[in-house]
Amino acid sequence: MESPVSRLVKDSDRVMQDNPLVLVLMGSKSDWETMKHTAQTLDQFGIAHECRVLSAHRTPAEAIEYVSAAESRGVEVLIAAAGGAAHLAGVVAAHTVLPVLGVPMKGWALDGLDSLLSTVQMPGGIPVGTLAIGKAGATNAALLAVSILANKRPELREKLKAFRREQAAQVLAEKLL
Repeated sequence: MESPVSRLVKDSDRVMQDNPLVLVLMGSKSDWETMKHTAQTLDQFGIAHECRVLSAHRTPAEAIEYVSAAESRGVEVLIAAAGGAAHLAGVVAAHTVLPVLGVPMKGWALDGLDSLLSTVQMPGGIPVGTLAIGKAGATNAALLAVSILANKRPELREKLKAFRREQAAQVLAEKLL
């Protein structure tokens, strides 16, 4: 009989890569429009990752089971994006000691400020690194994950340095007239 975790690993409702180092979780499929920038940035650096929709409120048992199995699968960083009450990052952080990066989504109320406050206001003892609302946060969550992974991977550290040099060169090449 197939276990629930192995069933989760085979689901076709997500982007999968072998041996992911990063899990990208979203509270809703509608978050993908923003969080695809996380996946694209991780792809740019050659980081194996997995993207999945799991809700802190609608699928709490499945979310906890999935996150609890992450470390044993070799995952090193989790990125959680949610809007509204935005409890996903906190639920994820409560069930792992791996670094959790939260990305607040723009939602139906307060243009994402509600999500930002929900994500950033974690109680002492359960940390969530919170990024900016929306696309900038999605991209920076991936870059922060790369930075965390680069602590043990010199080749990744060099890619990150090259990325930063390229960014600087682009800014210096800008012409106003």
